[in-house]
Amino acid sequence: MFSHIMLGADDIAASKAFYDAALGALGVPEGVVDEWGRVVYAHAGGRFLLTKPIDGQPASHGNGSTMGFVAASPEAADAWHAAGLANGGTACENPPGIRQGTASRTMYLAYLRDPSGNKLCALHRIA
Repeated sequence: MFSHIMLGADDIAASKAFYDAALGALGVPEGVVDEWGRVVYAHAGGRFLLTKPIDGQPASHGNGSTMGFVAASPEAADAWHAAGLANGGTACENPPGIRQGTASRTMYLAYLRDPSGNKLCALHRIA
């Protein structure tokens, strides 16, 4: 459904350090800086990019927006959360743990905000 996701970041170096650590905990290779100064992550057919906003205005996060990353296990979600916190992220929502979803689905969720304030989630579907 998606070709890519791109987030704005004012401090590309801080954001790259955060995502290299957090996504690395999920098995994603380190991001590569392209010729336009964007950071590109490619993994399992998906692309995730960080860029300074093209319009020259400060980056901002979307209120009510959340971007989710697949975690292979609850332990991977915890590692993602810990790596993010250690690299400039901040905890948000409830602590990592099991949540009941719709249709009796059980999930393990961990939430963070990145250095630019974007809300992120690592999700492992249990059942």
